[in-house]
Formats: sequence, structure tokens, C-alpha cells
Amino acid sequence: MKVLITGVAGFIGMHVARRLLERGDRVVGIDNFDPYYDVRLKRDRVASLGGGTISPLELDVADREAVERVFATEGVDAVLHLAAQAGVRHSLRDPHAYVRANLVGFHNVLDAARHAGVRHFVYASSSSVYGGNAKTPFAEADAVDHPFSIYAATKRSNELIAHSYSHLYGLPTTGLRFFTVYGPWGRPDMALFLFTKAILEDRPIDVFNHGRMRRDFTYIDDIAEGVVRVLDRPATPDETHDPKRPVPAGSDAPFRLLNIGNHASVPLMDFIRAIEVATGREARKNFLPMQDGDVPDTFADVERIARWTGFRPQTRVEEGVGNFVAWYRGYYGI
Repeated sequence: MKVLITGVAGFIGMHVARRLLERGDRVVGIDNFDPYYDVRLKRDRVASLGGGTISPLELDVADREAVERVFATEGVDAVLHLAAQAGVRHSLRDPHAYVRANLVGFHNVLDAARHAGVRHFVYASSSSVYGGNAKTPFAEADAVDHPFSIYAATKRSNELIAHSYSHLYGLPTTGLRFFTVYGPWGRPDMALFLFTKAILEDRPIDVFNHGRMRRDFTYIDDIAEGVVRVLDRPATPDETHDPKRPVPAGSDAPFRLLNIGNHASVPLMDFIRAIEVATGREARKNFLPMQDGDVPDTFADVERIARWTGFRPQTRVEEGVGNFVAWYRGYYGI
């Protein structure tokens, strides 16, 4: 299979690309190496895939003509669309970046995939779409009409646009609602990276909502396994869909929405304790109120993806955090 991965220099993109290459698939990578965070880390991720194995095309998915040229010349079988402006908090400061990357860029890639006749279009949604939903665990059948951030709103918009393409053109699309992905090569703006860096530099960490937070932390190797399984199984119409009683994740079009998480809501203070154990140091904690756009709890119901692909996460938080800290020390020479 020849797979186009947008955002190939990103955290998830790099790990999925490696998994596909290891099993013999061909990968075409796109990334604009946006300076939202350390570009060197992004380039090192791609370099870690092996010299000559993959040469990413440096372009912006918001550039429609450039995207169309890639599809016209590469002849890909499937698409994994991960390119996006990430970060809930940053979306409050620069919403225009999210409209450009997450709406315009998403549509450019989706439309080009439709014209190219790819067999499956898989894209990154987010657990953020659950917004004001206080029922846990979050299930795909739950209402997602109250996003708490521009980022979440763009991801929900992606799901709606994808459904329209599945309905109108029969394009199989699957949206993956990722839950707090962590692990080696992770994003510097995520809690694990920020906390580890601060603890090793003997600086205090900012703990929001006074530590009363829970997250469904999902290890990157589990994520990569789940994504590849989803890529291998194109979406089909949901046989249980009832147009008289529709739910957000159901459709009579080849359209799927799937949570991809660890099915465990871990207290933030327990997560911090795992970092303390892995680093051998106690964190100095600066307790702060809840931030705008954030939610107190995430928890993924993963039965739908398990039934569809057989995927179930395998990695305990203590193991995953230990692997990240070991990678961090090695990468930064600490």
C-alpha cells in the first residue's frame, strides 16, 4: 500500500510512518515544518525513519495547488491526514491559524483525495470535540455540540465535512478522536514534556485546576498500532444506523468516527508521580486555576474501535512515562 501522510514530521505522523515502513508499505510524507514548536525536533523525527527511506515534501496543506500536484504525481492508495494546527490553548490566542490549517487545509486534502479515488481517507479528530459533555466515558454516540475551544470546533467541523464527502461521493472516511497521546518524540507543548523538562531543570511545574484533573493518557506505540489497523479497514455504512434516531457517529454512508484512547482516566497527580519516579526527583508544584478552553476529565470508551479492528491499548502509564523520560534524557544528553 502507498500511503500519503500529512504532518509526517509530527509526533503521531512519524510513529505511524515508521510502523508502515517496517511492514513494507510505501509512504509519501507532507509537512510544512511549522515553527509552532522546535523545528529541529520535527526534522530529527523524519531523520530517525532512515536515510533515503522517506523524503518528506515540504509544503503547506493550505496551498491547494501544491496539494493537488502531490495527488496528481504520487498515485496514493490511502491518506492519513494528521497535518493541523495543534493546541487547545494556542487556539485562544491565534484562531486564524486554526481556520487556515484545520479547515482550509483539511478540505484541500479531502477534496484532492476524493478526485484521486483513494480507497480510504483517515484523519485526526480529537477528544476535545466532547467539550462540555460531563458523561464519562466519552462514547462516539454522545452529543458533541458544545466545544470549549476553537481547536475543538475545527475538529468537529472536520468530522461534518468528511461525512458530507462520504455521503455525496462514497469516499470512505474515518475520523480518529485521539486522547492525550504521549511517549518518545512527543510534543514540547504537552504536559509530559513540559513537566519532565522543568523537573530535570529544578523548576516548578504549573498544575492547573489545582491538580483536580484526569486524562486518558494513551501511549504512542498503542496509537500507531490502532491507526494502522484503521487504515487497513476502510469505513463502511453503519448497519445499526437509524435515520429516525441518528447519532453523531452513525451513518448510512461509508463514514466512521472512532475513539482511540487507553480506556483509563488517570488522575493528573498520579501522572506527575510517575514522572517523579522516572526522573528520580520530586516536582515543585505551582497550583493554578483551570485554564480557559480546558476540561477537567477525559475518558475514552474504546469498544467501537475494538469491535471494528480488534485494537486494544496495552501500555501502562508508568511504563510509557518511563520510556519517555529515557528518550528525553538521551535526546537532550541529560
